[in-house]
Amino acid sequence: MDFLVSSKAAPMPHLWVLSFMDESAPCMVPMCRGEPKDPTLTALQLCEEVKCEKAEELEEEDLSSGETVKSHVVLKQLAPNRVRLSPSSTQSPLVLLPLHRRFPFPAAAARLRHRLSAAFVVAAAAKMVKAYLRYEPALAFGVITSGDANICYDPSGRHLLAPALDKFALWDLKKGLPTTTFSPSASPPPPPTPSLSPPSRPPPPPPRGHADGSIRLWDCEKGTCEATLNGHKSAATVLRYNHAGSLLASGSKDCDVILWDVVGEAGIFRLRGHRDQVTDLSFIDSGKKLVTCSKDKFMRVWDLETQHCIQIVGGHHTEIWSLDVDPKERFLVSGSADPELRFYQIRHNAEATDKVQDKWEILKQFGEIQRKSKYRVASVRFDKSGSLLACQVAGKAVEIYRVLDDSEAMRKSKRRLHRKKEKVLAKSVVEGNENGSVIDPLSSQEVQHPTIVVSDVFKFLRNLPASNKICSIAFCPNSPPKGALAVLTLSLNNNMLETHLVDSSDSSKSSKMNSVELQGHRSYIRSVALNSESNLLMSTSHNAVKIWNPSTGACLRTIDSEYGLSSCFVPGNRYALVGTKNGKLEIIDIGSGSLTEVVEAHAGPIRSIVPIPDENGSISGRGFVTGSADKDVKFWEYQILQTPDSGSKKLSVANVRTLKMNDDVLVVSISPNGKYIAVALLDCTVKVFFVDTLKYFQHLYGHKLPVFCMDFSSDGDLLVTGSADKNLRIWGLDFGDIRRSIFAHADSVMDVKFVKNTHYMFSVGKDRLVKYWDADKFELLLTLEGHHDEVSCLAVSNRGDFIVTGSHDRSIRRWDRTEEPLFIEEERGKRLEEMFDSDLDNSADNRYAPKEVVPEEGSVGVPGKKTQESLTAADVIIDALDTAEEEIKRINQYKEDQSHGQETEFQPNVLMRGHPPSDFVLHALSNVPANDVEQMLLSLPFSDALKLMSYLREWALIPDKVELVCRVCTVLLQTHHNQLTTTVAARPMLTSLKDILHERVKECKDTVGFNLAAMDHLKELMSMKSDALFRDAKATLMEIRMQQSKRTDRREINEKRKKKKHKVSAVAQAAA
Repeated sequence: MDFLVSSKAAPMPHLWVLSFMDESAPCMVPMCRGEPKDPTLTALQLCEEVKCEKAEELEEEDLSSGETVKSHVVLKQLAPNRVRLSPSSTQSPLVLLPLHRRFPFPAAAARLRHRLSAAFVVAAAAKMVKAYLRYEPALAFGVITSGDANICYDPSGRHLLAPALDKFALWDLKKGLPTTTFSPSASPPPPPTPSLSPPSRPPPPPPRGHADGSIRLWDCEKGTCEATLNGHKSAATVLRYNHAGSLLASGSKDCDVILWDVVGEAGIFRLRGHRDQVTDLSFIDSGKKLVTCSKDKFMRVWDLETQHCIQIVGGHHTEIWSLDVDPKERFLVSGSADPELRFYQIRHNAEATDKVQDKWEILKQFGEIQRKSKYRVASVRFDKSGSLLACQVAGKAVEIYRVLDDSEAMRKSKRRLHRKKEKVLAKSVVEGNENGSVIDPLSSQEVQHPTIVVSDVFKFLRNLPASNKICSIAFCPNSPPKGALAVLTLSLNNNMLETHLVDSSDSSKSSKMNSVELQGHRSYIRSVALNSESNLLMSTSHNAVKIWNPSTGACLRTIDSEYGLSSCFVPGNRYALVGTKNGKLEIIDIGSGSLTEVVEAHAGPIRSIVPIPDENGSISGRGFVTGSADKDVKFWEYQILQTPDSGSKKLSVANVRTLKMNDDVLVVSISPNGKYIAVALLDCTVKVFFVDTLKYFQHLYGHKLPVFCMDFSSDGDLLVTGSADKNLRIWGLDFGDIRRSIFAHADSVMDVKFVKNTHYMFSVGKDRLVKYWDADKFELLLTLEGHHDEVSCLAVSNRGDFIVTGSHDRSIRRWDRTEEPLFIEEERGKRLEEMFDSDLDNSADNRYAPKEVVPEEGSVGVPGKKTQESLTAADVIIDALDTAEEEIKRINQYKEDQSHGQETEFQPNVLMRGHPPSDFVLHALSNVPANDVEQMLLSLPFSDALKLMSYLREWALIPDKVELVCRVCTVLLQTHHNQLTTTVAARPMLTSLKDILHERVKECKDTVGFNLAAMDHLKELMSMKSDALFRDAKATLMEIRMQQSKRTDRREINEKRKKKKHKVSAVAQAAA
């Protein structure tokens, strides 16, 4: 038995652990210094009865007095009836309090009273605060790609970045295995990933946008999150880098676009103007302009230098879902629910002859192309070379278009005009002319300078079919194999990745290279089961059974199966049973990964399979029980049969008894001693029978909706049931009485399980939560968040050291028990604090805040948003300012005392760690993340902002802090402009800041300009010394010769065409 030892005599109570255990357990009892209340009762008097045979002397710091105290730690094997205390120099009375229960309290208290004086055992049998062990998320597997997020390749083209709910992984598509998995280290999991940005060259950290509006920048080599950008109030839907990788643009469901400085890890500005969700965006004009599209049916062109919208493009009749710009920035294509793709030409420089209203017309209408599919456009993307355009629709196909270069487009335009002229001439020859002459249909200008239309540039190539609905596409940046134009990877909504070759064939046959599908289920996970040793995990879905290693998350076996609803392992762990939706019972050989036998067991879905335990509570080979919707509960026995062909033995089953029910059976459970069987029916009741005679024992009723799950405790005293009415009911089996009805989940309770040899239980529900309960105290211990869809099944290991849950988000999660203690009151406080933190004063989320004014057309806003981190940073800065102010007062008082001749010793504040007040505040400000600085400054009151500004003049003298000082000064001046203008004390400070900041900023600009000029000079020197002029001479020569041969061939073709035209004109004249 363990006890808390409190030395109450000390000014600050100190708690230690006193162990009262068996012979194999050591005892460790440190003692603290303090003045005794009763000198007759001391620790030394207690220790006189105990012989200390082995002890180690330690030095510990007494926090109350700041002195070092010597104490002893006894490491002695104890007898069960002995208590050992360490000899100490302290004279402290002790109070012993129970920490957690291993033995009954009265017996332990009696032993202590027998060994010690009753005056020392003040509260040995008093009411205690019970401690539990915490469960934490340890592993998540089974998800290959999320359906609501996009995929992209890394710059090398060897790996694919695929989001998997709250994580994302780098996949090796050839091996079909993930090489690296990126997951935040925070304990509460972030929301699902709606967007990933394809990295540009040189590769910046790949960003990941989340449903809460946050954006995380990751280092793929280190596998760490480099920065978290908070600015959007809703889910981030699209992310794009500029060509240099220094700027990141993000669009969101909050209708805003934010431009981020990747190097500075902070927002630059927010662009407002769209009236609905921003669906896509792209940089043009070398990153100086930004094109965005939205569900409001408009595209907007933003000038990033002036931070204003310079063009609004209409014409779409439905929501615009995607846009993209070719690598050469010649064309922009947009897709919507309209039956056509719209193309625009990009004008980079305005001409002098342009009208005033056309000066800012960046996007010029080029034309439209009718799509082949009836579904809406989901995404349009150019490949790296710009020669192919992929149009992904919200279906099972991708339309591939060929992008012709200028010369090919010109030839196609001339051929089109020539065919048009021939048709008109032939028609005029047949119909005749009243004047007896043939009219040339084309003008001389049109013949000399043919107009190129959209059909001359974009040519439909082929339709690329997929096996399921497509969620996202990505072109591989590497060169394709021989005979192919490109490699395209598809993310499907059934948790699968497919890689296709794009060739020039017009066939609609599949060109799939490979796929990633073995590491996850294609549909929802309906059941999970652990074997007796908890080293194998089985999961079932609509078409397959998978065997996993729960320690690593590796998929060991995949067996084709029908729709599995329930499952369990056979004793010996060599076989497994699966109950299917059509009433069949499947027997699976785990070693070979094959289906050995299919038994026609029921006429309806088998919703429950339970092994029959023996009287000792262990699972034996007695058999198992199945419950089905055909109103039957069947008892089965195992049989070993010998196959006539090979002579080998295999497992089979035989039905020995059947229990008829009057309604559909939903779930079956058997008590650990094998005495009772509980059957939950569709009529919302649970009936309990004797297993041996199948006689009726008890009828449990009270649920308002059908019971989906139930389980017996290991001692057989309790039965817990979970229902669609969102309640858990705990029943006593002695009299069938209900112990407690608990409102457990916000939606239906899907599964519940007891931890073996305890009265602790876990429940899962459609509200996506896993909850940990104490069935004795009817208390909620812990809520585990992580799943992104309803949790349908649960399995607990035999030792209770971990649990496994399966969900409709296709993920399997393992939760491990840790050594960290858990207290009920602390968890209640945490849940209350999280509820308050989730309701921060953001106008988009706070229902009591006034409605935000509709933003001005094309306006600019502050990029960040208020978060818990920014509020915490503001509190830290306020505390630093107050501490520095108190320290300055103490320093001034010390100087004043010295001037009056008083010799006193100055004791600096230990919290400042030896820093001067100014450096202490600067250190606190420098530790604030760059993305939170602006919101932190906005949260400061005016008085604290004035204190902070008083340090800026001193900080401006530090060369590497000039940028930070200017940023702080600008934000505070803009925020508190009215108060500063009316505050007389602020005028001298602002005047001095004006002069010194102007000078320091000028010095920084001169330094940056000098460095840029030096780098340009070095670049010129390197180009002069290199052989860049002659490096590609051979390739250039071959290209020139090829162009000459093409000109010769073209000349011959033109001569043939002229001869043909002469013949046609001669025939026309003869006819006239």
